[in-house]
Amino acid sequence: MITTLAPDPLLDLRAEFADAAGYLAACTVGLPMAGTRAAVAADLAGRPDVTAYSRAVEASRASFASLVGVDAARVAIGSQTSVQVGLLAAALPDGSEVLVPEDEFSSLVLPFVHAGRGIRVRTAPLASLAAAVTPDTALVAFSLVQSGSGEVAHLGAICAAAARVGARTVCDATQAVGWMPVDATRVDALLCHAYKWLCCPRGVAFLTLREDYARSLRPVQAGWYAGDDPWSSCYGGDADLAGCARRFDVSPAWQAFVGARPALAAFAAADLHTVHAHVTELAASFRARLGLPVPALPSAIVTWPDASGCDLARLTAAGIVASGRNGRARVAFHVFNDADDVDRAARALGS
Repeated sequence: MITTLAPDPLLDLRAEFADAAGYLAACTVGLPMAGTRAAVAADLAGRPDVTAYSRAVEASRASFASLVGVDAARVAIGSQTSVQVGLLAAALPDGSEVLVPEDEFSSLVLPFVHAGRGIRVRTAPLASLAAAVTPDTALVAFSLVQSGSGEVAHLGAICAAAARVGARTVCDATQAVGWMPVDATRVDALLCHAYKWLCCPRGVAFLTLREDYARSLRPVQAGWYAGDDPWSSCYGGDADLAGCARRFDVSPAWQAFVGARPALAAFAAADLHTVHAHVTELAASFRARLGLPVPALPSAIVTWPDASGCDLARLTAAGIVASGRNGRARVAFHVFNDADDVDRAARALGS
């Protein structure tokens, strides 16, 4: 009897990555794809083509929109999530309360902390964030997956609690999009810098907005690319801004979007449910090898206390690329990782 092996549904995506063995740091920065390398090299070898750059931006926007389940008209582009958060902070009424998780990534918190106008930032543990929402809460800002701990937020509970008091929800999905299915329609605003799990060059960020929320925002960072026709918005102050989320665009980092286009297209074509199963199974296997607790929700990021940095040093000495954050060692399993990476990392730590 001949046994036929089922085809690997992630084969095409995996084929984009070379020399990925031992790289457990997608939560810090993703590995570049072959398509990205080729696109950037071709651009640098030729003459600048602004028309092609604009096509790369719009193709990237469309791919990201597909990844998170919204129309491209609801997606604004940027270069850093903190700048996009600043846009949201500027629209808050004076004296508003913003609720964020404890130890949240600072790019999501500092724009609110320094917004002035009496805006108050209150914190609560991520696990009890929904319970911490009160009628005084105007906005809840949280990462879908915590950078420092890998903890996955209870999105449904947080959104339901915010809806009960009429609070806005702002979700940073930078540590989520690329390894797990993400539905941007569940929140008022969703942010994502694509250089981590989406393996894009740094300088490609996205902001999705519900239409009613977008209408409440002022385009305080409007530049030439926020115009309805950017090439007609280059001079003067009377340009018509785009009638959709593009009015919140900032001028794109062209070469970054050239490299992002093939990466985003590849992830948009992939089955992220299969990616999610693959990476969380690897992470669960690693946790079991080290005897680490099982998280409430599966995560591709595994962290454990390592205040001295000894475990991170052991991983580094074994040729494994990992990271340390907030007194914890941190590894991340992505589509290009496999069981050999789990074994190599566990053995480096004596497990």
